Amino acid sequence: MGRGVRYPLLAGVLAAALGTTGCGGPATGPASGAPTMPAGPTSNRPGIPPADSPAAPAFVSEVSTVTAADLAGSWRPGCPVGPDQLRRIRLGYWDFDGRPQVGTIVVHRTVTAEVVEVFATLYRERFPIRRLQPVDAYGGSDDRSMADDNTSGFNCRRAVPATGAAKWSAHAYGKAIDVNPVENPYLVDGRVLPPAGTAYRNRSDERPGMAVRGGVLVEAFASAGWQWGGGWRSPDHQHFTRTGG
Repeated sequence: MGRGVRYPLLAGVLAAALGTTGCGGPATGPASGAPTMPAGPTSNRPGIPPADSPAAPAFVSEVSTVTAADLAGSWRPGCPVGPDQLRRIRLGYWDFDGRPQVGTIVVHRTVTAEVVEVFATLYRERFPIRRLQPVDAYGGSDDRSMADDNTSGFNCRRAVPATGAAKWSAHAYGKAIDVNPVENPYLVDGRVLPPAGTAYRNRSDERPGMAVRGGVLVEAFASAGWQWGGGWRSPDHQHFTRTGG
């Protein structure tokens, strides 16, 4: 892994915005690693923090280069982008128990600022994310990553489903992110991907972690210029893309 580059201005602005609450006192927490704090109750509305939420530690973001060895499970020669065009980002997020965590995602170098912007918004709004780690943790298996409700970015794979001539997924370029796949399943050809997402086929029943039109998650990506797959003919509720595919 290469040398890290931080976003001090963004982190500073968010730290100032989140530094005090009605409970008084500045927020605390280390700049690296997952800070710890008492878990607060979760909200019934997706991405909306409860009124008695505890003060938040500063948002974390750090960008680093990657090598082929770092991407052993998700990259191989012949992929449309090389490791030199990809970046690893450490990002703060809130889990479903209302606790701050720090995870990692791999994306194309040209979209790092946009991804940091999106996750800064999600962090500020306390939108819950189940887990955030590169798909390499699953040997590059999209199915395994989805089944574990993992939010991920780069993965050198073909589009699903591949109809006609096979084509690369936007994930293969590092310009797509799947968020909370179980809460936001892909509905295609009568299938629900992942299968556990069947419990979330009814999109009118809004629950934490869901992508809904006009909601925190969809609006955060839209503000950064990304498109959402939830409005497609085969709705891909988890899928957000910079390229439109």
